[in-house]
Amino acid sequence: PRPGDGEGTPPGGDGRSTTPPNAAHHGRQRGAPGPGPGRAAYGGSPTASAGRTLAGRGHSGRRGPAVGTRRAADGLRRSAARGVLVPVDDHGTGSVELTEGWDSAATLVGGRWIERRPRHPAAADRLRMETRVMPWLAPRLPLAVPRPHLLRAAPLVVRHALVPGAPTERPTAAHARQLGTFLRVLHATDAAAAVDRGLPDAPATVLDRTETVCRFRAAVLPLLPADLRDPARELLAGVAECPADTVVHGDLGPEHVLADDSGLTGVIDFSDAHVGDPAIDLAWALFGTPAEFAAALADAYAVSPGLRERALLWHRLGPWYEVLHGVENDRPADVRSGLDGVMRRLDVPERP
Repeated sequence: PRPGDGEGTPPGGDGRSTTPPNAAHHGRQRGAPGPGPGRAAYGGSPTASAGRTLAGRGHSGRRGPAVGTRRAADGLRRSAARGVLVPVDDHGTGSVELTEGWDSAATLVGGRWIERRPRHPAAADRLRMETRVMPWLAPRLPLAVPRPHLLRAAPLVVRHALVPGAPTERPTAAHARQLGTFLRVLHATDAAAAVDRGLPDAPATVLDRTETVCRFRAAVLPLLPADLRDPARELLAGVAECPADTVVHGDLGPEHVLADDSGLTGVIDFSDAHVGDPAIDLAWALFGTPAEFAAALADAYAVSPGLRERALLWHRLGPWYEVLHGVENDRPADVRSGLDGVMRRLDVPERP
């Protein structure tokens, strides 16, 4: 998984309607490099950054699927103009295709549902995992999360209701306290029970982490300036030694934390959830947010010095996923953007 940070990712929607922004983000699942520690690194999430990527949802009211969906599509086009995603015209069918995603494609159906389809076999496995884990996990959490169910087995389609709210464009200390509480509850989840329902276990996490670090050493490290290679090697060595003993979201960044005027409303995109290091979920929250937010979250979660140190490792690792994606998919722009992020983050000081 990768940490998501949201650094440089445009906000979804126009900030007035919760529907278009939400749907936009659900559609961007694993779409852009994030700040997190996972496989994709979008501009600022530790996970997409750290784990695997992005998502969203929307709500169109009760005017009927065609009218509501056209309104959602209009909003998504406004989001697309800001670089969020590109929806495909529904031609009056009551659904809107949400494009742009490394792992999944998504459709907003009737203004109420998100249907997701995998782009490759590994993504299919993660979607199936969500259908087993999330309905069990959701009632235990203090914020709304998707509860996907299997809609069709072949070709695979899963569906879940839209989660209310829009991505957190201006995170506040109050949001931080809510998120800190949410993460404490999530991280206290019985890992063995979650694994029984299909969550990737600790050995799988360690194997995936080891393989990813090897790919970083082979493909990314040689692209860095000579004077940064030693600190980069130290970063990779530190990540390789992180624990794997806690149920984590794995791609927590601003695109996946939703809010409205009343506060946080939900957390989305658990496709990168696994048994891993709890610090991966703190990377964006502690190092990709305003100081007031970071301080409030650290207090609400009771962040220890060790957790803070590892969260900084995951934060620094985020852009490596974007470089790797660019190298392996012949996308020079991603390589350049990711390398810029790698070099900037190696210089990020640890907050007190």
